[in-house]
Amino acid sequence: MRCTPFLVATMIFIFAGGALQAQTLKIGYINSQQILASSTEATAAQEQFGQEMEAYQAEITGLEEELNGMSQRLEQQALTLSPEARQNREQQLQSGIQELQQRAAQLEQLAAQRRAELLQPVMDKITAVIEALREEGQYSLILDLGAGAIISADTTLDLSQQVIDRLSQGADTGASR
Repeated sequence: MRCTPFLVATMIFIFAGGALQAQTLKIGYINSQQILASSTEATAAQEQFGQEMEAYQAEITGLEEELNGMSQRLEQQALTLSPEARQNREQQLQSGIQELQQRAAQLEQLAAQRRAELLQPVMDKITAVIEALREEGQYSLILDLGAGAIISADTTLDLSQQVIDRLSQGADTGASR
């Protein structure tokens, strides 16, 4: 069963029904994409990631060029090669293509891991700031507009700028608690 934002909101109100009688439900939201875009640390992490990925891209480009060269040589020499030699070169080319695909998949996985490693400290800080705001403002729930979970909301409930301000001030994020 796929949870839609409407279904999630409905479930929240149903389950919180008993709690609503005892206290009011206070909800806020943030835009994680806006927060990341304004974070100098996130920008620095993205730049470092881009620089590190240049080596991966160079490796893939080199392998592609090597395979293109093999393919061109095979085409040029196709008429002069014996059937066995031609079949051998075609197998080498296919083997090279498979190796390229495997290496590209490996590098893609390494890239995803590295991006996560670089962004994790930033995400931890952002999460700590959001949690501190939630506690201070006594919010029951803070949603993420960047995740597409909110279709429409009162802009006065948007806490994104407060998170951005605290991150830029280097305020105590609650990480030392």
